Amino acid sequence: MPTDPEQRWLEETYQPDVPQLTFRAVAVGMLIGVVMCLSNLYVFFKTGWSMGVTITAAILAFALFRGLQATGLVRRPLTALENNALTTVSSGAGYMTGGGNMAAFGALMMVTTVRPDWLPMIGWFAAIAALGVFTAIPIKRQLINREGLAFPTGTATAETLRAIHGAAEAQGGEGSRQATALGISALLAAALTWLRAGRVSWMPWNLPESFSIPLTLAGRALRDWTFVLKTEVVLIGAGALMSFRTGWSILLGGVLTYAVLAPALVAKGVLTTVSYKSIVGWTVWPGAAILVGAGLTSFALDWRSVARSLSGVTRIFSRRSGTTGAADPIDAVECPGWWFPAGFAVLGPVVVLLMTWLFQIPWWAGLIAVPLAVVMGFVAARVTGETDVTPTKALGPVTQLVYGVITPGNLSGNIMSANVTGGIGLHAADLLTTLKTGWLLGASPRVQFHAQLFGVLAGAAVVVPAFYLIIGQDPAALGSEEWPAPSCLVWAGVSQAFAGGVGGLSTLARSAIAAGLLLGIALALAEKLAPKPLQPFVPSPAGLGIAMVIPGSNAVAMFVGALVAWAWRRWRRASADRYVTPVASGLIAGESLMGVVVALLVAFKVIQR
Repeated sequence: MPTDPEQRWLEETYQPDVPQLTFRAVAVGMLIGVVMCLSNLYVFFKTGWSMGVTITAAILAFALFRGLQATGLVRRPLTALENNALTTVSSGAGYMTGGGNMAAFGALMMVTTVRPDWLPMIGWFAAIAALGVFTAIPIKRQLINREGLAFPTGTATAETLRAIHGAAEAQGGEGSRQATALGISALLAAALTWLRAGRVSWMPWNLPESFSIPLTLAGRALRDWTFVLKTEVVLIGAGALMSFRTGWSILLGGVLTYAVLAPALVAKGVLTTVSYKSIVGWTVWPGAAILVGAGLTSFALDWRSVARSLSGVTRIFSRRSGTTGAADPIDAVECPGWWFPAGFAVLGPVVVLLMTWLFQIPWWAGLIAVPLAVVMGFVAARVTGETDVTPTKALGPVTQLVYGVITPGNLSGNIMSANVTGGIGLHAADLLTTLKTGWLLGASPRVQFHAQLFGVLAGAAVVVPAFYLIIGQDPAALGSEEWPAPSCLVWAGVSQAFAGGVGGLSTLARSAIAAGLLLGIALALAEKLAPKPLQPFVPSPAGLGIAMVIPGSNAVAMFVGALVAWAWRRWRRASADRYVTPVASGLIAGESLMGVVVALLVAFKVIQR
């Protein structure tokens, strides 16, 4: 048996003769990716999270092709490797909302007068994402082939594909049951959303958006403090996909924000009105500080990952420059090394040109941004491989701080330069996550590279017009109870602090920022250094920070979802492992897609808001 992991993979796992990137895989992958992109866009502006794509896409594709086979429209069943290529396409499109893309775009609309046309913005997001895809090339063999980093989501996707495409599927097994669960929950969520938002003349009654709780706090109804029972199941689905620790941390943060901090600010006269917008206009400062402090501390604590990433890349290039003799057999399978510098040479100037044209970033500052973002992309990929978390909450503020120093006062440049770092880091990590799935299944890396490019092109083409469709041209909708857009608020707050300085803030706000930074640092240290039995009881800084910029009702609903998923896993582990993700994904997809349909009907004046 070969001892070299690459040689062993070539001989025992690689399947060169199995169809992978077929026309139907690309077409259906783009379709599902666009659907997931729309769903993620809706969820992002509601919760601040972008949901996972690959496992949901794999189940949806399996169910679709089984249905088409049953009707006789498709003769050849979808294979696991074909589904892997399909989910790679879907992931490239579905994650177009992440990496700071929509956070930066929303923040740009909120705090500046910049209103770029939709076509250049499509080019902007496509160029950043594609550069992230090319950035994955030089580090793939080091991180996946040689070191075998976990990339937990990629590993879980491989196991899902093996399960649903296994021999038991001939009798209608696990994959069919998961697909049925996803479909039922999606239909239920879509029906509830239509009952709530479908205001047409032939419907005599609509489901209320929320129900009041008949209690008071500080002499005011709980509704005034944003505590109501919402009928949005998307929030429950989002909570179910989080860890229970994140879920209870969000609830804790919501209670502290709206039941403790906000009443105290009103009593002191800091807040003169009680509403979501007035409260979050102040709490965004400590909330953003918690996220930045925790993100940068976690980043620093992972310095070994950073060092390994940079030294690993150095070894790669030095080894290649000095290599002589016979070609490595795996070179014919992996993406050629020259693809990365070629992609960088083509896409780098495009990104710099768009930075200068769209956001008035000096060309010399753009020249700094792109190489810095690529290096950060290398780091983000390793951290993702080891922890399954892409550290955009740390990388974005680092870039914003750099640009706050070199281009002071340039708000749009400060926001969008961080978008370059976050976008490249996310899409490099996303491709490597799907490449991990392919490595375990024996897929072609070149096939998945091309699949990811198809996906990012589809995602970029849909995400900008979808943003304008859902949110509209009026940025006042962002930061409202309907569209809390917590990540946009955080990016806007950080950019204002770094670009304009904190000197214009009140003494109390500056104190809140300092307290938030210290709390974020302390929590990040605690979750890293606390004894393992105590770590589940350390509040999640991400949960606390986000809770300070979403309505209290959202925090309650997301906690309910996390609690249900936790209880399900505790008492019915095998069942929960099979069905939590499909059911939660169905709730998210059903409500978000019906929400998009309602937005279309409103835009064409078929129904009223």
